[in-house]
Amino acid sequence: MYQGKKVSVVFPVYNEEKNIRKAIEEFFATGLVDEIVAVDNNSKDGSSTEIKASKATYVFETRQGYGAALQRGMREATGDLIVTVEPDGTFSARDLEKLLIYSLDFPVVIGTRTARSLVGAGANMGWLLRMGNIVVAKLLGCLFRGTTLTDVGCTFKLIHRDALLKIQDKFTVAGSHFSPEFMIRVLSAGIPMVEIPVHYGERIGESKITGKLDKAAKLGFRMIRFIIQEWFVWKTKKTQS
Repeated sequence: MYQGKKVSVVFPVYNEEKNIRKAIEEFFATGLVDEIVAVDNNSKDGSSTEIKASKATYVFETRQGYGAALQRGMREATGDLIVTVEPDGTFSARDLEKLLIYSLDFPVVIGTRTARSLVGAGANMGWLLRMGNIVVAKLLGCLFRGTTLTDVGCTFKLIHRDALLKIQDKFTVAGSHFSPEFMIRVLSAGIPMVEIPVHYGERIGESKITGKLDKAAKLGFRMIRFIIQEWFVWKTKKTQS
């Protein structure tokens, strides 16, 4: 509970057996979290067993993809404040309070992993990946005339329930480029948003998205194409109205 508001945390889970229980325990240990919804997205390891042995709510989502898992989790969450975050050890539960503090002034708070002083040793945030995130985020922010953005792929986000209800039916992306769609839907709806720096550490287990440079580059280009396509749609609607 935070300032009288129920806090829900949503974990998208795909083969996270090595860290999912620890992540659940760490977020509950903050004393700020009322509910954790762990969405098993067709894991092939022991993730489901680990989740079911914890205090988290287990949800199974058959539609494959990071976006599909997060959308399902946000629909299942019952909190007034809904936080999405990866349970792979890269994010710190102690940063949750920072997002909650900013939630007093903003309906949407998103993290950025591009502050060098907060990127830990072994974290998958080399110069190319960092600059790629910054460039694509700047493109999104400029096209949709939003707040200053420096990270298009950070999964550590917070949204008020009333803000989520305004945009959740407009989500279309089931895959890994859901993060920019989330930002676009927020900005297109005119919902105030702020970005704050968060810690980013070494991943436990193998990355399914950006662990290899070619995969990261492919995802980056896919994000750029999606952002530009959505901008044309948004611009056309504004012109017609």
